[in-house]
Amino acid sequence: MSEQPQISPEAVQAAVDAAVAAITAAQDSAQLKQARHEHLAEGSALAVLNASMRHVAPENKAEFGKLIGQARGRVNKAFVAREVEVAEAELAARLQSETVDMTAVATRNRVGARHPLSVLQEQISDIFVGMGWEIAEGPELEHEWFNFDALNFDEDHPARQEQDTFYVDPVARHLVMRTHTSPVQVRSMLDRELPLYVLCPGRVYRTDEFDATHLPVFTQVEGLVVDRGITMAHLKGTLDHLARQLFGDEAKTRLRTNYFPFTEPSAEFDLWHPTFKGGARWIEWGGCGMVNPNVLRAAGIDPEEYSGFAFGIGVERALMFRSDVQDMRDMAEGDVRFSEQFGMVV
Repeated sequence: MSEQPQISPEAVQAAVDAAVAAITAAQDSAQLKQARHEHLAEGSALAVLNASMRHVAPENKAEFGKLIGQARGRVNKAFVAREVEVAEAELAARLQSETVDMTAVATRNRVGARHPLSVLQEQISDIFVGMGWEIAEGPELEHEWFNFDALNFDEDHPARQEQDTFYVDPVARHLVMRTHTSPVQVRSMLDRELPLYVLCPGRVYRTDEFDATHLPVFTQVEGLVVDRGITMAHLKGTLDHLARQLFGDEAKTRLRTNYFPFTEPSAEFDLWHPTFKGGARWIEWGGCGMVNPNVLRAAGIDPEEYSGFAFGIGVERALMFRSDVQDMRDMAEGDVRFSEQFGMVV
């Protein structure tokens, strides 16, 4: 077992100094993004020190928590200041380089390009349609009952808190911006005949930071099967088939025990990515499990007669490790040059 890093003013100051030096040395946006990734993201010195707080004695947590919090604040402040400077310098350079010659003959504007997220979502949908599944869609503004209660979330579950979920005023109406596409699964169980094989793609909303690995609005694809005699073996076979279709014949999945309110048993599943840049490896991909009997009952389905499985993946995350995209913000900023890299010009 590796030794946990020791929190000390010296260790924290060294991490801050290294981060500020890297940020100050960044000459363009790409270098600044790299500096942020190395010194503020998961695995950075400050992040490792912050993670080691769990090993600090209770009487010292306030002191060390303040020390690390102030350090991260100083680094973030340095990043924001340098980001403004770099943006101004790049804007000035771009304006200089894009000076318009009013006497020149006009050129045809580019029409645009299909977004790779849309294309990947359609590819995943086509895989399941090819297996005989149906595509189901539902509202993005959802009632709390469909988003939480019908999915076996307790009233005091952390996901219901405002720091995780967007509630729509007035709160008494119990409307939220859906936090997953699972409400579509509930609606499908209520509206469609059994047996049920549906794929639910769409945008979801959570109060996450807008950074390299998180977006407040992102895309999920969730699958649901409800039929007689469904087992975890059917779930595993489905996930393996999806992996092979997207990542090649050598791709496969593995399951790790976890907990979700709407499935029992539940698991996280990993992807064996045979062509990952830097070498084949296991990558965390999504969550899955057998549909909790309470969820079946909420939809009026007898769990003694029917069983089912469900799974969910993030399309942005799949695109990141499928196409070596390093920053999720590139997917959301609307720059057509990002889409053109994938060869989908229209």
